[in-house]
Amino acid sequence: MNFLYLNSDKMGEGDPDLGRKLLAIFLEKLAASAAQIDVVGCVNSAVFLTTEGSIVLDSLQALADRGARIVTCGTCLDHYGRRALLRIGEVGSMDGTVGMMMTADRVIRP
Repeated sequence: MNFLYLNSDKMGEGDPDLGRKLLAIFLEKLAASAAQIDVVGCVNSAVFLTTEGSIVLDSLQALADRGARIVTCGTCLDHYGRRALLRIGEVGSMDGTVGMMMTADRVIRP
């Protein structure tokens, strides 16, 4: 299983706007590639990727259409007040995240 672990709405450190742009491009290119992603796990500020207003919903939907399970941390959604704004995938738990990380063949963290 290939597990894409997203723990931020940005890629890398430094300028936040650049980081958001880089992650959006990464997800777009990943979705357009032949790479198999089985699970996308979103924690902390990555909840902004799966909720209303996200600029990457199309890329995540493309991954889901190819069979990827999109899972967003429930504790994180509650912390940011975004549970009702979830637009793709399902609400997950830390137990689930740990389980996926421990059984994944590959954990990818951009």
